[in-house]
Amino acid sequence: MQPSQGQDRCAFEMKARSLVAAIPAAFLLAAVLAACAFTRAGYESAPFKTVLKEGGFELREYPDLPLVSTEMNGDDASFMRLFGYISGGNLEKQKVAMTTPVIMKQGRMAFVLPSKAAVRAPAPASDKVKLERLQAATVAVLRFSGRRSVKSEQEALGRLRAKLKDRGIQEAGAPFMAYYDPPWVPGFLRRNEVLVPVVKSTGGLSATRAAGDAKAPADES
Repeated sequence: MQPSQGQDRCAFEMKARSLVAAIPAAFLLAAVLAACAFTRAGYESAPFKTVLKEGGFELREYPDLPLVSTEMNGDDASFMRLFGYISGGNLEKQKVAMTTPVIMKQGRMAFVLPSKAAVRAPAPASDKVKLERLQAATVAVLRFSGRRSVKSEQEALGRLRAKLKDRGIQEAGAPFMAYYDPPWVPGFLRRNEVLVPVVKSTGGLSATRAAGDAKAPADES
């Protein structure tokens, strides 16, 4: 039985409507991707040198990183204490540029101080905010996406440790997390990393160096 002219027209209209509905969604996704890239590019990022890169797994060399940190007792409260510091809530009432990533290590949240403030950072006005340094180290890194949660962090750490075991690379310190994106970025587009300091002399570090080291202030998207 052949479809009628009316059925053909109805099918055509349904396909046209689906196509029209898909166009705004495609534009929206493109806009979000562009906004993410623009946002990351707008911040100075912690410098590092890439030693090895295989998919989402990396080995990096970090220099000493100057940090401003606070105890984690709720993400929002911790973040706002640090944001208050860089917004002028310090003894010199000096504004300090925001950077990426936000680091979370051993119960503390930290911002990396920008290069301009690293030499002489203003003293915190609150005793809940501290200036410290993350010592230079070679670290193994695994990138993952999604909203921050204990489950996602532990899963990413488990995957990274499995890769280290496969390569015979020894851990040399406590793992920590790095988050690069503001809250409005959708979970599937977020750049998160788990990092583990490793022993530099292990055989896994003798691999060919990958091209394209990270730059400060530029950041990988």
